[in-house]
Formats: sequence, C-alpha cells, structure tokens
Amino acid sequence: MSKVYFITGSSRGMGVDIARVALAAGHQVVATGRQPAAVAAAVGAHEHLLALQLDITVPSEAEAAVQAALDRFGRIDVLINNAASFQAGFFEEVSPEQFRAQLEVNFFGALNVTRAVLPVLRRQRRGQVVTMSSTAGVVAGEFTSAYAASKFALEGWMEALRPEVAPYGITITVVEPGFFRTQLLEKESTILPALSLDDYAERTRQILPAWAEMNGRQAGDPAKLARALVTLLDSPKPPERWVAGKDAVQGVTQKAEALRAQANAFPELSTTLDHEQAS
Repeated sequence: MSKVYFITGSSRGMGVDIARVALAAGHQVVATGRQPAAVAAAVGAHEHLLALQLDITVPSEAEAAVQAALDRFGRIDVLINNAASFQAGFFEEVSPEQFRAQLEVNFFGALNVTRAVLPVLRRQRRGQVVTMSSTAGVVAGEFTSAYAASKFALEGWMEALRPEVAPYGITITVVEPGFFRTQLLEKESTILPALSLDDYAERTRQILPAWAEMNGRQAGDPAKLARALVTLLDSPKPPERWVAGKDAVQGVTQKAEALRAQANAFPELSTTLDHEQAS
C-alpha cells in the first residue's frame, strides 16, 4: 500500500536519498527543508512529491508543514526525522551557545516536528516515527561531545516514546548509521568550535586533516541505506533499532559488550545495596 512519507532535511544528504527511494517505491513524499526550491531540485520533479519549507527549530513552521501535507495527501504515514547539524570540537572549546544550538537542532528540532505529527498519527490509529540517530548516539568519541549529546538525547526520548504511543498503532524506529558518504564532514556542514585552548591545539591539528581525508571515502552508500530503510518500514514489524553499516554494527556490538562487563564488574558492591530486611 502506498504511504505518505514526511521527511525533514531533504535538500541534501540522507534525506534526498530516502525521498527518492520512497518515490520510486510508489509512495507519496513530503520533502522539507529551509529552502523548498533546493529540496525540489535535489530530489527531482515527481507528481507525488510535495516540497515544503520547514525550519525544524520553529514549531509554527512544523505545524504549517504538517497541515500542508494533510491538505495535499490527506494523511501522514511515516515521519522521518532526518534534519541535523554537526557541531565538532572538544567540549571546553565548544561555546555554551554552540552546545545549546546543537541540541536545539538535533534534539528539540526532532521534538518539534514529532509533536506536530503525532496528533495526526493518533487520529489515524496508525503510523511510523523514524528518527535518524547515529553510531555516536551509542558510542561517543572525542571531538564530538555536543553532537553525541544530542544523539544520546534522541535515543532516550525515542525509547521512552515507544511504549507511550504503541497503544495507538504507532511504531518507533531509531536508525544508527555509521560513516556514510554524505556531506557531513564537508567544511560547509561541520561547525567548528568557537573557542581555542592550547591544550587541545595539537589534537585538533591531527583530527581535522584525518576527517578531511575521510570525506568522500566513507564506506557507507546512502542510496543503499535508503533502500534498506524503506524495505524495513514496509515489513509487518519494523525494528525498534536499526544499526546501519558494518562499522556501526562493530561499534555498537563492542559497546554492548563493554556495558555488560561494566554492569557485572563489582557484583559484591552493585547488588548489595538494598535496605536490610527487618527480622
């Protein structure tokens, strides 16, 4: 059955591929971005495409885009929270304003759009909410503290939202991609820290060239991810989490093993903290 996809961040990167694949699969697509003309140009002309303006940090724009989608297609079946930004840098060098801005886009932006869409899905008693997280939402590394914090927040929110909306026929899926060949590491997409501390200077000089060398050579193919995601969402029971990419599977598996080891590291202390039972 044809579905109506509502996709944020569709002018470049993963959102473009998901929109194209959904259209090719026979679905109707509401593709959004800050510049709808850029969205339409990136995705390509299609009779089942509606390109809309949406700054996800503005709740009123999310509400207006949802209403426009309903006016055109009458329903929304799949929300893809894809829009994001990338704040790089060591924690002490990322200004408080930059850290808040990262959360405003990656976390609160997804909340704004989901808050606008959920009433529609509840009325329908069906729908799917998909949020693009990252391996960084499970495994945090240096120079990504703000980005990882925003993705960890998404993971916790999605996990709690799942049982809240399940009674209304709404499924929740978190996607955790590894490194894919998108524009994430390009200079135009990477926000560098506003501050500079001598203690971090040498490590920064090593990290930035390594990222520049990696850019355009990432193993992951965004088009393949998009095709696999649309296939998964058409399955009778979409996954709660989808770890996407060999590097992501390796990283998440190692983290799971580390968490198990940490949970069992001090049994004589960790499991003996209950109140003493009265005799």
